[in-house]
Amino acid sequence: MLRTTLAGLRMHKARYVTTTLAILLGVMFISGTMVFADTLEASYEESVMGSATNVDTIAVAAEQQDEAGQYLEPEPLTEEHLEQIRSLDEVAAADGVVNGHTVLLDAEGRAVGSVPPLGVSVGEATRFTAGEGALPTTADEVALSTTTASETGFEVGDTVTLLDPDRREREFTVTGLVNFGIDPQYVFGGAVVMTEDVARQMTGAEGFGEIDVLAAEGATEEHVATSVAALLGDAAEVESGTAYGERLAGQGGAQSGILRISLLLFGVIAMFVASIVIYNTFAILIAQRQREMALLRCVGAKRGQVFRSVLIESFVVGLVSSVLGVSAGVGAGFLGAWIGGPLLGADVVAAVVINPNAILAGLLVGTLMTVFSALVPAMRATRVSPLAALRTSATAAGLEKGTGWPRVVFGVLTFMVSGVLVTGVRLVGPHPVNLFVVTGAALLAFLGVVVLGPLLVRWCAGVLGLPLRRMGVPSMLAVDNSTRNPRRAATAMIALTVGATLITGYSVVSATVESTMTKILDDEFPADYRIDPQFAPEGEVADASVEEDAEETGDELPVDFSFIPDQVRSDLEREPSIESVFSERYDYTESDVAMEGSDGTIPVTTYHGAEPGTDLTADLVEGDLADLGPGTVILSEDFAVDKGVGDTVGLASPEGELEFEIVAVAEEMQTFFGATVITEDYERIFPEGTQDSHLMIRGVPEADPAELREAVYSSVDDHPTLQVASDAEVKNQFSEMMDVAFYTIAAMLGLAIIIAVFGISNTMALSVLERTRESAMLRALGLTKAQLRRMLAIEAVLLCLIGAGVGIVLGVVFGWAASVAVLPNLVFTFPGQQIAVFITVAIVAGLLSAVLPARRAAGTSITGALGSE
Repeated sequence: MLRTTLAGLRMHKARYVTTTLAILLGVMFISGTMVFADTLEASYEESVMGSATNVDTIAVAAEQQDEAGQYLEPEPLTEEHLEQIRSLDEVAAADGVVNGHTVLLDAEGRAVGSVPPLGVSVGEATRFTAGEGALPTTADEVALSTTTASETGFEVGDTVTLLDPDRREREFTVTGLVNFGIDPQYVFGGAVVMTEDVARQMTGAEGFGEIDVLAAEGATEEHVATSVAALLGDAAEVESGTAYGERLAGQGGAQSGILRISLLLFGVIAMFVASIVIYNTFAILIAQRQREMALLRCVGAKRGQVFRSVLIESFVVGLVSSVLGVSAGVGAGFLGAWIGGPLLGADVVAAVVINPNAILAGLLVGTLMTVFSALVPAMRATRVSPLAALRTSATAAGLEKGTGWPRVVFGVLTFMVSGVLVTGVRLVGPHPVNLFVVTGAALLAFLGVVVLGPLLVRWCAGVLGLPLRRMGVPSMLAVDNSTRNPRRAATAMIALTVGATLITGYSVVSATVESTMTKILDDEFPADYRIDPQFAPEGEVADASVEEDAEETGDELPVDFSFIPDQVRSDLEREPSIESVFSERYDYTESDVAMEGSDGTIPVTTYHGAEPGTDLTADLVEGDLADLGPGTVILSEDFAVDKGVGDTVGLASPEGELEFEIVAVAEEMQTFFGATVITEDYERIFPEGTQDSHLMIRGVPEADPAELREAVYSSVDDHPTLQVASDAEVKNQFSEMMDVAFYTIAAMLGLAIIIAVFGISNTMALSVLERTRESAMLRALGLTKAQLRRMLAIEAVLLCLIGAGVGIVLGVVFGWAASVAVLPNLVFTFPGQQIAVFITVAIVAGLLSAVLPARRAAGTSITGALGSE
């Protein structure tokens, strides 16, 4: 039996080509993902360890906590700490690292980033190295982080401008580029590297955020770290260079681990689709080889031997395909790390890491899944009677049976239960558990599709076939052939249904999220332009003129807040192209209402110059925005808790606690967060709060867009740290971000669709082989080669359209349900354009899947086919 099985494989190996490709692609994705993640993790480690081990010990200023457990800014290490470390016998050299924010101007003279980059100093003992160029050594040199250079376009040799704490411009030459890898404190806003004296001048920082230490000859880094830790006590967190690097590498490993799991999920989907293709292939092959199986039974083969022969066949196909898939996966994984590593923060791409687990996982998953998928066809093979050898027809036993009433009832019940679950999600609204409920409902619905698949094929083919039947004999025959064996057709189309459901569902979620966020942006950005100050950490003032205004009025500047100079608003209000300018002012005060887990304070906001209900809108739980006036407040739902319209809220002020009546409660994730009052009441709560945090500008309806833009940008010419954003730009940026996410996930799911198309092509090829005499008879009766090819192409397109159509319906329903499960106030959007593309792809996929089978059928000799059994 073993020789017979292997001989059959060699003789009919062409029948397994598409199945092999399906398994190969799935295994390649899984093994490739593991190789990619392992190589990326090694790259992180090599990159981080390379910089961390440049020094032997690293002491970082320790984080502090107040009595309430809130984290405070670390207390900087001092010059005294540095000198004490240098005095240790086991220390050869030590240098402090000055950390503080500095404003970098881009080529147009505007501040870079919403948060200023971090200014960091280097000395003799430093863990930082320049990947390109050199570190700065003089007072007129700086180096940039690679992320900052990429964002600004600056290169080695360019001249850049920084602003000192007094906002005076100073020029420097870029001497090098430093890759900080995944070190979080330098990645977020970028970094500018400079000498210690320059760093103090440009950042105004006192003390050191970090001290780097080189060990004396003969001293180990562990010994140095222990000595430094004992010296500094609670003032610093001290680690050896190796330990520090391992910790950062561990963070990178966690990042690659998340990426690994995410990609493996797509690999599992691809393998699931491949398993459907494998099942259908073996089911058809076993049905076509009934006489062969019966002859084996006639010459003495037992049921167990027939069963094992089919499993051996599947084992060989799975193993060979998996070996090819693992080989391709190694190459794909390294290519992914080589391309994606630098994008994900890996300075150095390590040599490809081939972990035995990646090879074993690919081989086991591919082989076992193939054998498992062949179990049912193998059991069917054992039921073939020896008398079947006397029959001349090789019908597809087990595949052409109808759908009995028990299956129909069970299938309908699964859809009903799924519908009840989705309805429950709709009634409950957003809740973390609901996403799992939607997933369960989707699985039940898919089970219903599997059970009722043959009926769905008949119904869908009947509907889609109505216009096709009027397009000539080939089209009529194609429609009839598509329903001749509904179970086989259903199994083939289900593979495509899986991919279509997932990609449509994600399209619906993506489109709905984009529309919902656009609405929120419209509520929060009710203007043509918005001006924001660059965030000034640690109480820095974003613009020197703000400090001058405060000195003139005697106002105090709240810590951690940045403001817009009054002159900017005055200039804007004089422009004829501008209809209105209103501002946002906010601060925090104590209140008798607070969000759960907060420190007892509430954000209080006023929109100076704006009219709530007209200039600003929001979805409300109750009340009316237009009722806001003296002594009243709009409260957001998350702070309202058990309070509503008509109740009062107490807000702390220098006069004591002030009582405000609630006139409206806004839903969560809306413009009115916390408490919103009119400007006069805001100034009672915060007497010094006369500075604008943000400006919103609305142009006159007939204004020329270019003129309006020029007016807005001209107002900030003398204030480089003020940042301008237009309504259109913000929406475009968000839309581009959503598009990138959509196309990335669509590409991942595209693999499952490719595998499904292979399955349909395989089904068509095996069906053509089964219908060789029938095709020859049609040719003999006058059907031309072109008509035969057209018939098979229409049949394949019909299968693809049915699979894609069912998937699109499921995807829309469960995409909507998933959106309801997680998004409050959602704006449902039907992604018609994407779905039209999916339908077009399904038609093209059907045509492509029929190319080889149609060529084979058209090329078969009529007389030879009629003479065969």
